[in-house]
Amino acid sequence: MAYMDILKQVKNKQISPIYLLYGTDTYFIQNLKKHITNAVLPDDDKENLVMYDLEETPIQEVIMDAETLPFFGERKLIFANNPTFLKAKADKLPFEHDLTLLQHYLESPVDYSVMVFIAPYEKIDERKKISKLLKKHGVVADCSPIKEQDVPAWINDQADQLNIRISPEAYEVLEGEVATNLYLLKNELTKLALYVGEGGTITKEIAEQLVSHTANSSSLRLVDAVMEGNIHKAIAIFHDLQKMKEEPIALIALLAFQFRTIYRVKLLKQKGYSSFQMQKQLGVHPYVVKIAAKREARFSNQTLQTMMDKLTEADTMMKQGKMEKQLAFELLLYELVQVRPKP
Repeated sequence: MAYMDILKQVKNKQISPIYLLYGTDTYFIQNLKKHITNAVLPDDDKENLVMYDLEETPIQEVIMDAETLPFFGERKLIFANNPTFLKAKADKLPFEHDLTLLQHYLESPVDYSVMVFIAPYEKIDERKKISKLLKKHGVVADCSPIKEQDVPAWINDQADQLNIRISPEAYEVLEGEVATNLYLLKNELTKLALYVGEGGTITKEIAEQLVSHTANSSSLRLVDAVMEGNIHKAIAIFHDLQKMKEEPIALIALLAFQFRTIYRVKLLKQKGYSSFQMQKQLGVHPYVVKIAAKREARFSNQTLQTMMDKLTEADTMMKQGKMEKQLAFELLLYELVQVRPKP
């Protein structure tokens, strides 16, 4: 089932005795764990919350615990992490899981325990008998990372819950900084909501001021500053990156990646490639292609080649020690602004 459908059921106290949460999105898994815990156990009931690592504990011990009555409570909640026996090739462990016993339990679970298997894997082997039984008798939540095209809808849903509005320009800032990392995105939205207050609007300026920046996203801001011809903004971003302990040589590599991606997207677009085909061809995140596709129309092939040549020259100059790194990088920014695409 889809994550949102299961979350809705849990919030409505529709609890299954068996769950399987699989996928690599930490936010989805942690959020379901939190809501299942809140639905199954009272706030003060910690005695009946148990966690196991199935790489360290055989499943038969977990089932024995599940079949033991809860301690002064109505229900027991058990989280069983890392069920490697669901993978196509199970990990070698110093003990054996009794999967026959697990099969019997799945077919007839006790009504006073809720067992949640957490498989932080991209895929499980759905051909295995145990996987089929989990799907038949339990609730299986796909916690795979959110698709790039679904991010705006997810942001809108969070904004509605926080009772705030987000300007279209601020969306791009949020996507650029945290892309599809929902855990970070949720934290940033909560922080912004506290700043603007209920009913407030998050503008691009507020997002740029408050959202935590990464070196990669800041290189996108550097590209924007160069395209705008705003040398003062470009140097200010560079100084911010220096405070983050980013080395000028590393920043040249980041800028080179951005301009090289714009150039490659431009060439692929000229050949008639779709965004999906470009993403597969380049092996990058869909958001990277989306941003490069927005920028490429502003550049000619010759301009991009000239910019990449200047990046190579600056990189060589720094590595050979011909100029102090900070000065060389600031001169590079001046040169890139001079050859930038004109509006």
